Amino acid sequence: MASMTTTPTKPTSFSLSVGRGLAYLVLIVGAVVALTPFLYTVSVSLMNLTEATGGEFLPSTPHWENYARAWNDARFSLFFMNSVKLVIITLVGELAFCILAAYAFARMEFPGKTFLFSLLLATLMLPEAVTWVPNFITVSWLGRISPIPWINNWPALTIPFMAHAFGIFLLRQFFQQIPNELWDSAQIDGAGHLRYLMRIIVPLSKAPIMTLALFGFIGSWNALAWPILVTTTPEWRPISYGLLAFLDESGSQFHLQMAGSVITILPILVVYFFTQRTFLEGIASSGLKG
Repeated sequence: MASMTTTPTKPTSFSLSVGRGLAYLVLIVGAVVALTPFLYTVSVSLMNLTEATGGEFLPSTPHWENYARAWNDARFSLFFMNSVKLVIITLVGELAFCILAAYAFARMEFPGKTFLFSLLLATLMLPEAVTWVPNFITVSWLGRISPIPWINNWPALTIPFMAHAFGIFLLRQFFQQIPNELWDSAQIDGAGHLRYLMRIIVPLSKAPIMTLALFGFIGSWNALAWPILVTTTPEWRPISYGLLAFLDESGSQFHLQMAGSVITILPILVVYFFTQRTFLEGIASSGLKG
């Protein structure tokens, strides 16, 4: 008697199309929710005062001069250059310290390595506000013994953020994926850890390093509470403070406030536009994907 075999049923094309359609619907709704506030901000920034306060959704005639007025009234030239300087200083230090620390945790053996890395990851659980008081005490003390002042100067705004747990963890995850055979070959050629890091590891890790740089840029550019805490003059205050001060000073000039907001976030959008492919590659290849 011939045995009867059953073949597993396959999902019909209809169920596949329905599932795909639902997925697209969720993505579209999410995109609309995310883009609506930004598009509304851009729209209001191009209106006149009557349209901005009257609840209009689109300007009758785009007023591009709003951006020039907001730039001049808010003194964005000073705050913009301050943010550029702070971002450059922070990123240089951040990449240097995070790359070296991540390499040590990923490729070197030393006493207490596991404990120190666990302690480092534990700092990710701390709210940022918890670190403000000890950091402020530290930079105040260092400013008294340093040849240059730290308060109201760039060291207090940059040095505390040059090494952080997330950046070290991100790079360590990628460094651990690099085959050990490359290290063996480098040793045969007489390379030490530093040469191996600069000649082999760093060139292979451009994606996660670029991801770290992008996160560092966004964090430094958007910083507000800490700069207000360690500065009392506008000499080194960033553009986020300039926008906050402009919002207080401009009163009911709603259209100019929106123009100032667009000016503030525009550099982030430009940087992300040019680095989005590398950013996504770095997230996917560093063990952080869902």
